[in-house]
Amino acid sequence: MYNVLICDDDPDIRRALRIHLTGAGYRVLEAADGQEALDIVGREDVHLILLDIMMPDMDGVTVLAVLRRESTVPVILLTAKSEDEDKIMGLELGADDYVTKPFNTKEVLARVRAILRRSVRADGLERPSSLLIGDIALDEDTKNVYVSGEEVTITPKEYDILKLFMENPGKVFSSREIYRLVWKDKPVGAEGTVAVHIRHLREKLEIDPAEPRYLKVVWGKGYKIEG
Repeated sequence: MYNVLICDDDPDIRRALRIHLTGAGYRVLEAADGQEALDIVGREDVHLILLDIMMPDMDGVTVLAVLRRESTVPVILLTAKSEDEDKIMGLELGADDYVTKPFNTKEVLARVRAILRRSVRADGLERPSSLLIGDIALDEDTKNVYVSGEEVTITPKEYDILKLFMENPGKVFSSREIYRLVWKDKPVGAEGTVAVHIRHLREKLEIDPAEPRYLKVVWGKGYKIEG
């Protein structure tokens, strides 16, 4: 069982996160301020921290700076939209990710699973089944996809294509390869069929589908996803 520490001075936020994390099978630890969080890390085996930036006495950025002197425990920052500078500082200090309030608790769970999956230790703990690239989170357990915290509705074939890309970031797949792997059939008419599905995915995942950040064309070779 993974131990997840929630550090936030707002008891309502801690409660909401505790309910969902406990329901997903995590053991939840709670701290109402930065010093309490550091004390818990000092005596408990913590696998991931959800860390609020704006807290009295000791803010999240200070907590993170102290942590990084002796610990590599994964940290997801809980931020407000007005805290961009603190968020950037936190990432530079070694935070692994951030979510912006008000957040979707399902998307927080997806990011928790994804980060634990990347940082899993060689001690036999089960690997959570989520993928994360940039603002896109894919939860293999629920088959849900989130972009910047918002759930996105995609078709089963779009999901399979996205999962293929996210499991192989940076790898170029030709239309014929995508068709064989996703449709599991001879790639007859693969180029047109795959192109339509990629276009629909871009419309759902990209801020500007005409200038995609994630789903890229490699001219003459195929498609890939970039983080």
